[in-house]
Amino acid sequence: MSDDKHNIPIRIVVKKKGHAGHHGGAWKVAYSDFVTAMMALFIVLWIVSQNNSIKQAIAAYFKDPTIFIGGSGIHSGVSSAPPKPVLFPMEDPKAPDQAFKAFQDEISKIKNEMEKLKAEGKKIENIVASTPGFEKFKDKIQLSVTEEGLKIELIENSQGLFFDVGSARVKPETVKLLKMIAQEIAQFPNQVIIEGHTDALPYISPGYSNWELSADRANAARKILEENGVKKEQIIGVRGYADRQLKHPDRPMDFANRRVNIIIAIPKPKIIVGQK
Repeated sequence: MSDDKHNIPIRIVVKKKGHAGHHGGAWKVAYSDFVTAMMALFIVLWIVSQNNSIKQAIAAYFKDPTIFIGGSGIHSGVSSAPPKPVLFPMEDPKAPDQAFKAFQDEISKIKNEMEKLKAEGKKIENIVASTPGFEKFKDKIQLSVTEEGLKIELIENSQGLFFDVGSARVKPETVKLLKMIAQEIAQFPNQVIIEGHTDALPYISPGYSNWELSADRANAARKILEENGVKKEQIIGVRGYADRQLKHPDRPMDFANRRVNIIIAIPKPKIIVGQK
């Protein structure tokens, strides 16, 4: 009997609150914050889509709202004189047409520039094909017109066609080739960029890597170009990319990834649509 008294079962009763918990007011605060954020987003998107005059007027309002009601402070609105209406500055009705025409002119200039560079690329191809001693360069000089400009790629072979293998020393035939290219580039006012690239095979000499090799080869080409007619101010960049921009990413060890690119740049457009 004493054992039964000490073993009375304990029951835990869980009381459900019913539906009252679903009708609190916290969700209203969260919803109002969400609506406010969305409204702010739409206002920002609207402002971004407007022209410069309206943007400047809105900016001026937030800097000093009183300029739109003719007062000088918060309480200056209490005045016997009616406030002067302030309108947004009017856009010149001819401005969009003028901007569009200027844009078309710039596009025409770029197209004409690309046609000139294509013709120049064809001319260089013909010179290489007809010059004795340049036969070995066939299929190893690739010319293309890209969005940057006319790209002249000097692509190496396994024995080192343009440079000694693993070195920035330019071969005699390459010097002759670069002299010819320099004479052609010198006829243009365009800016020039020279790039050096390697394959992914690590350079074995301590303290010298593919970074130094690619940059040194590009710089060696720059010196020859400048010595043979290309103005110093024309060359705006000498870049060494090592193996970071492989010509054949699927074959990182391919010797064709070793190359020097000479880019005759297309002038950048001088205008931006939508701005004065």
